[in-house]
Amino acid sequence: MSATPPFGQKPHGPLRSYGRIKSRPIKPRQEALLETLLPQIAVPAEGPLDPRGLAPDAAEVWLEIGFGGGEHMAAQAARRPDVLAIGAEPFLNGVASAVRHVEEQGLANVRIHHGDARDLTARLPDACLDRVFIMFPDPWPKARHHKRRLIQAETVAELARVLKPGGRLRFATDWADYADWTLERFTASPAFHWTAEAADDWRVPPADHVTTRYEEKKLGDCAPVFFDFART
Repeated sequence: MSATPPFGQKPHGPLRSYGRIKSRPIKPRQEALLETLLPQIAVPAEGPLDPRGLAPDAAEVWLEIGFGGGEHMAAQAARRPDVLAIGAEPFLNGVASAVRHVEEQGLANVRIHHGDARDLTARLPDACLDRVFIMFPDPWPKARHHKRRLIQAETVAELARVLKPGGRLRFATDWADYADWTLERFTASPAFHWTAEAADDWRVPPADHVTTRYEEKKLGDCAPVFFDFART
């Protein structure tokens, strides 16, 4: 896949890897859930965060970075009630949608961080996650904005730190350049192994994939690709 030129890293922390934090007005029911349900399922806002303290009996701990409207996260949590599903999303409308899914499905195994996922992972201990999902993140398609993409060498290193040996990470995108960009950075890391053995392993949605309304809109420039990486 195509190579990407290097770029300078800003000295004052990571650039925002997302755009808007709110768009249309939030529906009254969702607004109410933000006031009542979200405080009950929100991860602590400050200090070191051990996921096992949130759900000591969980068989595994999964993290979804940028869960959008929460459809994928909720569906995965519903399939695996023995798993603690943590989701991070800076977009307030997405958080409002997610708490509605949690309430409607009666999910007791979801915790939400309303904010930048990098602030959350920085507070996590080493080797605490079994699985990470990064599903269709903002592609920042213009070359001058590539430095804002979530997937950077620093992010890959941080995800390697918080994933257990043998843990899995799934990245999905429908932008060809972002697919190239991501594959280049993960395969450059000795901490990750790309598990694909044939083209269909990344061209065909995995058996446990949950298709969302965003994916159905086909806003990208290629068919969705799904990269699964294992923590070595």
